[in-house]
Amino acid sequence: MIKEVLEKLKADKPVLAPLHIWRAYEVLNECKGSPLNELTAIVSLIRKVSGLDSVLTEYDKTVDKNFQKWVFKKQSGSIKFNEEQMQLLRMIKDYVINSFHIEKEDFDLNPLNAQGGLGKMWQLFGDQTDTIIDELNEALAG
Repeated sequence: MIKEVLEKLKADKPVLAPLHIWRAYEVLNECKGSPLNELTAIVSLIRKVSGLDSVLTEYDKTVDKNFQKWVFKKQSGSIKFNEEQMQLLRMIKDYVINSFHIEKEDFDLNPLNAQGGLGKMWQLFGDQTDTIIDELNEALAG
């Protein structure tokens, strides 16, 4: 739906394109950094306008920060991720930055399928796979 909104804005109201609005916030010194692309810019703008973020912030930085908090919280308990698990979790985080959500079917797509897809996720996380996917979706969007 976000992609549809972006395309509609660009076609019907190009002056409202996310990068134009982002530049306006830059002029007002009310933003941090620059977005990766228009799609992540519109998510950042929605988060700012809806009150989720007090300052316009790059969506990828928000996801990075939320990922770090989630990992620290998980590892402060009984779970300790090994390097192979962390590598896959980082790939999921990077995937979410550009697609905003992850489903089991997404493991059939690049780059996740090149690393073993959902089978690899099950191998590394076992019966916690569904829980981890759900938690990441909730935590990363924060």
